[in-house]
Amino acid sequence: MNCSISSKLLENYDNYYDAESEWRSLGAVDKAANIVEMCGSHPHSTVVEIGCGEGAILERLSRLKFGDSLFALEISRTGVEFTRKRAIPQLVDCKLFDGCSIPYSDGRFDLAILSHVVEHLEHPRTMICEAARVAKAVFVEVPLEDTLRMTKDYVFDTVGHINFYSPKTIRRLLQTCDLEVVDQRITSGSRPSYQYRLGRVRGLLTHCVKDSLLRCSRSVATRLFTYNCALLCTKA
Repeated sequence: MNCSISSKLLENYDNYYDAESEWRSLGAVDKAANIVEMCGSHPHSTVVEIGCGEGAILERLSRLKFGDSLFALEISRTGVEFTRKRAIPQLVDCKLFDGCSIPYSDGRFDLAILSHVVEHLEHPRTMICEAARVAKAVFVEVPLEDTLRMTKDYVFDTVGHINFYSPKTIRRLLQTCDLEVVDQRITSGSRPSYQYRLGRVRGLLTHCVKDSLLRCSRSVATRLFTYNCALLCTKA
């Protein structure tokens, strides 16, 4: 497969997970809830998370008894180390991989998860197609950062987002990978996540404003603020 990850991104992610993050563990609650709600009625005995980070989502899924056998792939060495240290009961294997080709056979899994990963990918279609190759269904969640508030020019930062999506563009991206979108949902973060990041009062106000606006007009809300978009796909 003609694909490689730039040294700049590899260096950024290799030591990215220097400690277990309370922020990522808190975010994993919302992300895992979306996975369970949208994928719970579909087969999910065998699950692979592509770009598992430090394993916070997998640990949450394990606690929720989602999946009998969990697998993980990650390009960051520190991410693999922290995921293994968690000793997640259902975790069968956590592998370091090249970010391009998935080292499993066709149709190996019921479900592949790409949660807040696609916005980081240099070759998003390559990885999405690989996910669809090894799994019967693919779950993708991204932040909707293509808003009116987005700056004109791109500037690299250590968070590593290099792709920016709207509800329409992430849906079309998946469809161009020969996937059928069977469910798509836009969510605002939970109140605790906003309060952790912004403080008790400001976090509560921000959560209420964004949640109310999303309920009133999804199109207006997603043009003004960043939300999360989750999609469940099967092969077209």
